[in-house]
Amino acid sequence: MPTLHLGILCGLILGALSVAIMLPMPFPDKRSALLAAFTNRFAIGVCIGLMAPGRIGWASGLMIGILLSLPSAIITKAYAPILTVGAIGGTAIGWVLHRFGIPG
Repeated sequence: MPTLHLGILCGLILGALSVAIMLPMPFPDKRSALLAAFTNRFAIGVCIGLMAPGRIGWASGLMIGILLSLPSAIITKAYAPILTVGAIGGTAIGWVLHRFGIPG
């Protein structure tokens, strides 16, 4: 599967997992919080999928996951859970795209 398509699929999966993790938590505006989390995690997959094929790997996924998660962590002051999910998800997506993605 082309890396961009695989990145979109992985982003959808990571976004759904993040929403599932957040469902039991209370939020003043739960719909907005879930939508923001899903969009952020989806963007991680898309950004990694858009990288040049020779640059995709677990380390680049880790960096993108952390960098894209950092603004949400700063705003909510929930650094550990947000950065942890972003780092693990970005690392996993980077590895999957490096291993199974087809350039092009």
